Amino acid sequence: MAARFRIKRKGVGEMLRMPGMQAEMLRRAEVIKGIAVATSPVDEGGPHPGHYKDSWETDSTARGGRRRDRAVAYLRNTSTYGRWVEYGNGTPSGPAQHILLNAAEIGGRNR
Repeated sequence: MAARFRIKRKGVGEMLRMPGMQAEMLRRAEVIKGIAVATSPVDEGGPHPGHYKDSWETDSTARGGRRRDRAVAYLRNTSTYGRWVEYGNGTPSGPAQHILLNAAEIGGRNR
């Protein structure tokens, strides 16, 4: 006789919001943050050398996602020019460097 499984949405929702799930999401974000910091460029001749590298932050919540029903963690760069480093500024002198994208790809493999 085959085993039967019946999913209970309430139970899955509780699991997705558990403190352990939130802690795991934050742990994974911290792994990706470490890679982002290690690969961040530093403009030694600029007005604020190392500011971009020092501006990585993580946080987490149990009420994230599109429906606010699951644990999530966030990694962001708070420097005012972080988006230009990531996506480029549209000129040959400012190409996209994709620091966060590359860190997420590498960090996703190094769980």
